[in-house]
Amino acid sequence: MPYTISTARNIFPDTLSAGAVPATTARFNQLSAEDQLALIWFAYLEMGKSITIAAPGAARMQFAERTLEQIKAMSPFEQSQAMCDLANRADTEISRAYATWTPNLKLGFWYRLGEWMEQGLVAPIPEGYKLSANANAVLVAIQQLEAGQQISVLRNCVVDMGFDTGKMSGYTRVSEPVEPPKSLSQRTNVRSRA
Repeated sequence: MPYTISTARNIFPDTLSAGAVPATTARFNQLSAEDQLALIWFAYLEMGKSITIAAPGAARMQFAERTLEQIKAMSPFEQSQAMCDLANRADTEISRAYATWTPNLKLGFWYRLGEWMEQGLVAPIPEGYKLSANANAVLVAIQQLEAGQQISVLRNCVVDMGFDTGKMSGYTRVSEPVEPPKSLSQRTNVRSRA
């Protein structure tokens, strides 16, 4: 008997279709740069709860350590600006370095930044920040995916950030670039600088 997708679904009815990954990724890509950054942060907060942990162990993090340490040494405003530059696909040293990394390394990089944001080593999302309705819908969609699909979507979310000179022919400016808050009072959990 030949097997088709329909017959396979009858055998394994709880298996989700692969179409959920590109559909959720497409919805993420339609968000503003600000919503994309916020969604990545909120997804990090859900890791280990409703989202599978995307630990950096699968990536060779030593290739990102220099950039991570560079960001960690910046002022909170500069840290925010660096993250905004990545989402805005701005032409900066950090964005160019980021563009050369593998998808798993990019995912590990954001995971590490999430850890540091939670620890107060990197400027977090402003206190009381609420996801837009569209960004919240994408987060809920990610939470409802199977574990492997969640990781695939998160990887797809961060893979095109940064400034890739190899993609200049198809480059599209970010229509709604994100800017970091100008006042440190809009940040919480920021470690004091000596």
